[in-house]
Amino acid sequence: MSSIFVSKAQNLQSPSDFLGYTLGTEFTRHHQVVDYFKMVASQLPNQVKLENYGETYERRPLYTAIISSEDNIKNLENIRLDHLKNAGIGDGNLGSNGIAIVWLSYNVHGNEASSTEASMKTIHSLLTEKQEWLRNTVVIIDPCLNPDGRDRYVNWYNQTKSTPYDTDQQANEQNEPWPRGRANHYLFDLNRDWVWASQKETQARLKVYNKWLPQIHVDFHEQGINEPYYFAPAAEPFHEIITDWQRDFQTQIGENHAKYFDANGWLYFTRERFDLLYPSYGDTYPTYLGAIGMTYEQGGQSGLGILNDEGNVLTLVDRVEHHHTTGLSTVEIASKNAEKLNTEFKKYFANTNFKYKSYVLRGSSDKIEGLKTLLDKHDITYGAAASGKISGYKYQDNKSGNLSGTSEDLVVSTNQPKGQMVQVLFEPNTTLADSITYDITAWSLPHAYGLDAIASTTLAATTTTSTTVETNQKNTSATGYMAKWDHMKDAAFLAELLKQNIKVRFTEKALTTKNPEQSFDSGALIIVRGDNKKIDNFDALVIAAANKFKRKIVAIASGFSQTGPDFGSPDVKLVHKQKVALLSGNYTSSLAYGEVWHFFEQQLQYPVTSINTDNFAQTDLDAYSVLVIPNGYYNRFFNESNLEKLQHWIKKGGKVIAIDGALNIFADHKDFGLKRNTTKDSTATKTNLTPYAEREREATNGMITGAIFKSKVDPTHPLAFGYDKNYFTLKSGSSAYSLLEDGYNVAYLGEDPKNVSGFAGKHTLKNLENSLIFGEERLGNGSIIYMADNILFRNFWENGKLFFVNAIFFVNNNAFKL
Repeated sequence: MSSIFVSKAQNLQSPSDFLGYTLGTEFTRHHQVVDYFKMVASQLPNQVKLENYGETYERRPLYTAIISSEDNIKNLENIRLDHLKNAGIGDGNLGSNGIAIVWLSYNVHGNEASSTEASMKTIHSLLTEKQEWLRNTVVIIDPCLNPDGRDRYVNWYNQTKSTPYDTDQQANEQNEPWPRGRANHYLFDLNRDWVWASQKETQARLKVYNKWLPQIHVDFHEQGINEPYYFAPAAEPFHEIITDWQRDFQTQIGENHAKYFDANGWLYFTRERFDLLYPSYGDTYPTYLGAIGMTYEQGGQSGLGILNDEGNVLTLVDRVEHHHTTGLSTVEIASKNAEKLNTEFKKYFANTNFKYKSYVLRGSSDKIEGLKTLLDKHDITYGAAASGKISGYKYQDNKSGNLSGTSEDLVVSTNQPKGQMVQVLFEPNTTLADSITYDITAWSLPHAYGLDAIASTTLAATTTTSTTVETNQKNTSATGYMAKWDHMKDAAFLAELLKQNIKVRFTEKALTTKNPEQSFDSGALIIVRGDNKKIDNFDALVIAAANKFKRKIVAIASGFSQTGPDFGSPDVKLVHKQKVALLSGNYTSSLAYGEVWHFFEQQLQYPVTSINTDNFAQTDLDAYSVLVIPNGYYNRFFNESNLEKLQHWIKKGGKVIAIDGALNIFADHKDFGLKRNTTKDSTATKTNLTPYAEREREATNGMITGAIFKSKVDPTHPLAFGYDKNYFTLKSGSSAYSLLEDGYNVAYLGEDPKNVSGFAGKHTLKNLENSLIFGEERLGNGSIIYMADNILFRNFWENGKLFFVNAIFFVNNNAFKL
């Protein structure tokens, strides 16, 4: 590095000088952070490359800063391409540049705001004090993964705080209002979205992340005020695919951090709580792509300073310094081990020791395309199956089986650079070394997408196919058009028609049309010309909507069916243009509310009105035909007055969709038929005899940590249109409700429920016997739809979403309509 450039770096303005206040004594708004990084890049263009990789839902920019030596920045693209060759990506000989790639991610949770402050100090220190490390290290800094959440928190805090700041735990500034700053615009936890990529921020980040595939990735967080600092090594369980090297180097990194923390007298802990299993975290996703993926957790979420339970004042200045120290320590050990990191990274991707070599998936073209879309986000390759018998583990039957491959079947194999990630996402059942985990333990993509699948121990042959998308054409002489109903794209098509005031019918029974002769299952949409005489350009609008969502619609010459109901039958009902309300605010889970909100706006694309719990007593419910109550904690909210108001509205014809914890509003209440399952396992250990040290582990016997169960379905009920007689459900908790005596049990677990994937404690299965998954209870003219399992959980369980749409538009079609 030239002496002139060293001088420029040493003259680089510090964050405190640039911002006009000492770093950590104020919270910095996101635009000011961006301005600082822009200034650094403009001052040192030969060492810093700032890239705008996307924007948030609220239009805040997303940036990465790539930092290295002047020589490395000049050769940056070659370094990147050589590095990817180590992962088997790209043509040519394996790279051997000896450069370590480190990615530091800050502030994925908006109210864990100290890390973005630390990012500014870290880039300054690397460029002014630690240039030697940059000779063999490329450092990528994302200063804020969640700008919308951060600014929600920072703006609230800056408006609320006292001067000087108040350290009392009960002070306003220490207690955020709902929905808090943790999540993004749609109130999604971005740290659990890496694989599912449901959010705009994640989708943009993955494009950049997969261009680099760093060898080390750190996700900076905050935890409770009474925990000091957590860093690697992680807790058990580790996924079995994680290598001995990845485990060992986590320990080396932790020991390097400990050296600095010990010297300063700072407390820390390791190997507790934060495991490496669930694949959609900012530590596990990178780990399954060959990195040393880690979470660093600083005690905090506490404004500029707070008095913790030990009588110590924890300040933002302290929190920034701790994150700054671990960030630098990470780069230091990467630089010292750059050659070894490259060698082990190469070994990781050279591993082909997989139990299953191929996953062969079969289902509707819509479901297959949905899975392909997800795989494309991660640059995972796939192909079409060649003809021939394929044997292995059959997901639908939970045992060995086979199928005869066709070109319409999808093959995803592990003989590709990202084979390890393929194994993690598709494996039938994840091996658990420890039952105490931080998140769900089942996520198998065949079940999530509702596909039949075979996991084969041999490599399945593939062939190339080309798909052509047929566009629909107008038929002005047809009596109407029909479309199938078994996928979310069908639901989006329906929503589009309703928004344009086009009247649509659906059939409650299967039918076969006469001209042309074609069979349709229950739920199929019928768009009749006679219903839409007042619609100008009727045919053009219907065709445009169908083509927009790539729906194949059939022009029908006559409403006289060959079999099944005719178009004017009482079994063919009009879809009402529902006016939907969604409960929000205190008592609702902000994450659960966000899941429903995002579903309506970004997936179904159908209007929804959010009603805050603070305004519920004054709200005219008669303005709405459907009320969605997301998962929440409603014991104190639905008092006698609010519950009486809700009952009165339902009896008049209102429809409630209650999800997960919202079922507690109705369970065991004298006016409703929903009852909690009370069956107990007589072999359960008595809690008061469990030793203190074993209480946490004993508690797992009564837990379900995100396990998959095969349920039975009544496909003749409108809630289940588009489904067959079985549905694989993801249970995120152990709550269980008895089958309805007078209502409709649409999806349920029978006599001997068993988890086909994921952890369920030994005392939970008995309680799940004959328990409700989805059901409907009539109350007067209206209905309550009970959804014991949250099919919108993190919005990745694609196969469950049609149940929710059915609940909105099809269930109790005679209920209140506007």
